Amino acid sequence: MRLLLVEDDPMIGQAVLEVLRAEHYAVDWVRDGEMAQTALASHAYDLMLLDLGLPRRDGLQVLGELRAQRSTLPVLVLTARDAVGDRVAGLDAGADDYLVKPFDTDELLARVRALLRRQAGQAGPVFEQHGVRLNPATHEASWQGQPVSLSAREWAVLEPMLARPGVIFSRAQLEEKLFSWKDEVSSNAVEVYIHGVRKKLGASLIQTVRGLGYLVPRE
Repeated sequence: MRLLLVEDDPMIGQAVLEVLRAEHYAVDWVRDGEMAQTALASHAYDLMLLDLGLPRRDGLQVLGELRAQRSTLPVLVLTARDAVGDRVAGLDAGADDYLVKPFDTDELLARVRALLRRQAGQAGPVFEQHGVRLNPATHEASWQGQPVSLSAREWAVLEPMLARPGVIFSRAQLEEKLFSWKDEVSSNAVEVYIHGVRKKLGASLIQTVRGLGYLVPRE
């Protein structure tokens, strides 16, 4: 999953970046509102973590313009503005959740997982299809009841398809979920990771739709 982190404080931004990357998320970090809008216009993200007190353009402006474009991108507001009125303003502007600084990183990750599940239309904490189970909270994978070890990139390519069975993902869409700006992307990276998943979880789990991309079929 690819996340956009919008945070102008270098210490907080670096700490959150490291926590998210340790959980195998691809993360782009920008430090002001205008850069956030440029990133949103240039890439497809699964979730945005948004500070409100930003230079050049306030976080509420960024959020308001995003929702004016009818974007359904999940937005988790991270801010030191802890007054009830501030929280109400953020939620009414279109935020999906609100976390006041300082926050516990375990709570941050739990809220990120909850928003990603909701965006995928999943109520439960575990993604399961065709005997394959992924638990994003623990990073445990199993097939037919037996634990399976997936690399971070194998997990990243499988998770969005298992979360949305029946939905076709193009190679470009999967690349967007696998890599952040600073990552080098080889021309066959997606195919390599899908091959690895098929070897570990069965050749039929991920199907190729010729000319379109890949999907995990519904049970």
